[in-house]
Amino acid sequence: MKLLDRYVIRNFLQVYLYCIAGFISIWLIFDVSDNISTFIDEHVGLLLVGRYYATQIPQVLIILLPVSLLLSLLFALGRMSRSNEIVSMLTAGISLPRVLLPLIGMGLLTVGASMAMNYSLAPHAELARKNFLSEAQARPSRYIQGQIFRNRTDLRTWFIQNFLPRSNTFNNVQVLQQDTNDNIVTNYVASRASYRAETKTWDLENVKVVHYDHAGNIVDEQIYPSLKIEHWSETPFRLGSANERAEFLSLPELREYLRFNADFPATLLAPFRTHLQYRLALPWTCLVVVCIAAPLGIGYSRRGVLSSVAAAVFLVFSMNFLVHLFLALGEGDRVSPWVAAWAPNLLFAAIGLYLLYLRASNREPPSFHLFTARRIVSR
Repeated sequence: MKLLDRYVIRNFLQVYLYCIAGFISIWLIFDVSDNISTFIDEHVGLLLVGRYYATQIPQVLIILLPVSLLLSLLFALGRMSRSNEIVSMLTAGISLPRVLLPLIGMGLLTVGASMAMNYSLAPHAELARKNFLSEAQARPSRYIQGQIFRNRTDLRTWFIQNFLPRSNTFNNVQVLQQDTNDNIVTNYVASRASYRAETKTWDLENVKVVHYDHAGNIVDEQIYPSLKIEHWSETPFRLGSANERAEFLSLPELREYLRFNADFPATLLAPFRTHLQYRLALPWTCLVVVCIAAPLGIGYSRRGVLSSVAAAVFLVFSMNFLVHLFLALGEGDRVSPWVAAWAPNLLFAAIGLYLLYLRASNREPPSFHLFTARRIVSR
């Protein structure tokens, strides 16, 4: 790594880490203020509180990283511009893209970190929060009642009286195995069904197995205290997937849901398809922020610096608004999932690259000329 790269990265990282630490501290203060009474009343230990906040940090960082990138880039590049360091680098024959290359690299590292957290940790944070607060306040767990699951691939239908969300045990279960003509072949009635993830098998307790012929007559009936089933493809996640919300599912869970429920109506699958693309697109927002903030954070003169910073902040928050707008449109099946997830990133990435082109060619964006003209007229 060249001396220039180390210098630029050091100036950026100093502000970047301060921004992240400051935003997390502010969030912690407000969150602890909201939950401190619960922690004290329920005698929650410090270790458990620490584990709780560890589950929330990834979700908070996903939101804070783009804002921290924006502020740190504007501050670091603005400071280097005011001291004429950027001009000196350009005078020495170093192109503007080469000056910004280490910052683009930091943006890509942030994309990788955001992608890793957005894979499963951040989507599960809200569920972990609800479970923790329910346990801390000694609330009884809410059972899901009357669940029906239809396995159209293996021709099985499950009727479940109740179960706890995200658990591997189901109470009072009836499983109907059918043939291609929807005739019942085998009927399993069990007081409890438990799934063993390590062996991918089902254990049925106090189970009654009834076999039928094509006419629907009983040909065999057996009762077992326990029965192990090895060939069923259902998992607890699939059985409870009808109660899942797309925004709380990780990437593997979204793919599994869409694979096993592909025959659902498009309107029901739209939120899951949209959030699958959204999980992939969201981390790249950090790189788009770099493309917008880097050219606007550089000023060759003191004139118009405030307007550049204001423009960068306006563009980034406009992008955030469009991200949520397109996400809502995708969930409502108004636009395709790909467009809902990627359109804001592509639009503002194009704007950022255009701004970078103008700055590299020593030209101001048109809006800056308009701003300057208005100020002159007002005088």
